This record gives sequence, structure tokens and C-alpha cells, in this order.
Amino acid sequence: MSEKPIKVPGPDHSITVSPDDRTVTASVDGKVIATSAATLLLAEAGYPPVHYFPREDVDLSALERTDHSSYCPYKGDAAYFSIRTGDGRIDNAVWTYEKPHPAVSTIGGHLAFYTDRVTVSVEPSR
Repeated sequence: MSEKPIKVPGPDHSITVSPDDRTVTASVDGKVIATSAATLLLAEAGYPPVHYFPREDVDLSALERTDHSSYCPYKGDAAYFSIRTGDGRIDNAVWTYEKPHPAVSTIGGHLAFYTDRVTVSVEPSR
């Protein structure tokens, strides 16, 4: 059995996590799945920034855990959820790192949404 590599963000692959106090909303077909003024914004080298929502700001009743998983050497094991909609469901549209690696431990207990499947909107700063 091979162990999963653990990498630490650095100059060759930066990752920053910062609080974002703007109101961020995730919705599907006009139905709000999450809204929060306490998201974390994760910026990772080469990828668009991602908002991670605190679990308490997400309508967990709209989500169904799936068997899908993935691994990121910088963040850890990701678990996935599908979103139930009026027309069916959107498979694996939400992910979470329940036990993230120490370098990004603050994203633990947060959920993120794929923006090609879920509308994530951010209110402008005041």
C-alpha cells in the first residue's frame, strides 16, 4: 500500500486562505443553498479563488453525500455531495476537506461549490 504524499504550499505552489466578510451566496435555479458573511477565500496557484462556506451557513438538507472522493497532496482527502433540485440532482457539485492538512487546516468544516454547476455570487465590498 502506498502512502499519499503530503506537500506544503510554498513559492512553487502557493496557497493562501483568508477570511472574506463580504456576503457570498450559492444557489441553483434560484434556490439558495448557502449564504454567508464568513466564508474563507482559498487562492491556490494556477486556479481561480474558491469560497469555502461554514457548514452552519449551508442548507445541508439540500445535499446528499456521495461515495466520490479525491485527494490533493496540499489539502488532503476531499468528500463530495450532490445537490437535490426540483428536477433531480447535480452530482458531486460540493466538496469538503473534513480533515485537511495542517497548512490549510482552517478550511476544515467548510464546504465549497463548483461554479460551473452552482451560481456563486459575491456582494461588492462597501
